[in-house]
Amino acid sequence: MTIFKRSLQSPLQILCCILAFLPLGTQANENFEILKKARKIVFFGDSITWGGEYVVFFERWLTVNHPELSTEVLNQGIPSETVSGLSEPGHLRHGFPRPDMHERLDRALKALKPDLIIACYGINCGIYMPFNEERFTKYREGVERLKKKAEAQGARIIFMTPPVYDKPNPKFDYDDVMAAYAKWLVSKREGGWQVIDLHTVMKKALASKREKDPKFKFSRDGIHPGAEGHELMAQQIIDFFAVKPPLKDPHPNAYGRMMMFLRERMRVKRDAWLTEIGHKRPMRKGKPLAEANKIAADNTARIQQNLETILKAAKQP
Repeated sequence: MTIFKRSLQSPLQILCCILAFLPLGTQANENFEILKKARKIVFFGDSITWGGEYVVFFERWLTVNHPELSTEVLNQGIPSETVSGLSEPGHLRHGFPRPDMHERLDRALKALKPDLIIACYGINCGIYMPFNEERFTKYREGVERLKKKAEAQGARIIFMTPPVYDKPNPKFDYDDVMAAYAKWLVSKREGGWQVIDLHTVMKKALASKREKDPKFKFSRDGIHPGAEGHELMAQQIIDFFAVKPPLKDPHPNAYGRMMMFLRERMRVKRDAWLTEIGHKRPMRKGKPLAEANKIAADNTARIQQNLETILKAAKQP
């Protein structure tokens, strides 16, 4: 997020004036220091991350509220992927087993050199079967292996528990499996791990909304959240880092346009880097990096234009 420096009215100067008059709201957040030091953040995960709407919501918050940070955000999620290396026999009907993120991890770390990784795995790792200790062990081992390799490359890593699973099954509740995986991951905080608990928050929010509307769903298929679910996911990341109240949609049209350009930039860079690094999942190839970077640069210019509009609107009484 490059800042346009102008003599008296740069977005950064405007923002600083605004923040000087904001209430403190929240205490200084030590986690913000992690964000400040991260020049490149890479998101790893499955199809929920690949879809990327929560990544875009997070990046919009980062762009608007912290333009002083020159942070690159890169989505490297892959549909169907697991951290456990497992794949159910039925998945072969798609023509391929579930991809194992460890197959590409070394190449990705070498090519991308992230300062911070945010990883969200689990929904596919139980392969949609009842709780089983062997599968649970594979999940734990995969997560621990990811952490070890990330830190060996000098990256910080934040884990997110899997989102809620909300697809009825008369035989067993797969969300109980996700709850067990989430509980283990949260327990690792005691050992100093950074963990954001999506599962508990989403499950409570789902129960609360169903008190008013019994048919409410975050996800049409019970797995992939819609916009409201992605926004809730992003909010947990924002709350993890936040040190001050966010600007409140001072210019809704510019907010919407910024979201559109952030989304387009996220997708073109995501696909280009996935293709450049390589993986085992059959899917559409991305553009060559040089071409993708040109498209991303065009979107960055439009993002900056909308940022100026938002910050100037926020300055208005």
